[in-house]
Amino acid sequence: MIWNLARKMVLTAVLVPLGAAGARKLSASLERRHGATRTTRLLRQGADTMQSMFGRKKRSRFGFR
Repeated sequence: MIWNLARKMVLTAVLVPLGAAGARKLSASLERRHGATRTTRLLRQGADTMQSMFGRKKRSRFGFR
């Protein structure tokens, strides 16, 4: 029971940031080739959403909150 929970936590801690980084990199490479499109915007927004749900929270500009 504890091992299954630990395995899920480790997978989430590793795979979510890698997936978000991959989506951002794919979005950037597509934007370089074809310019800004709906697809690249959705990829970037999906990566941001994934990162905010599971990963590290974004820091505010001035450090309040």
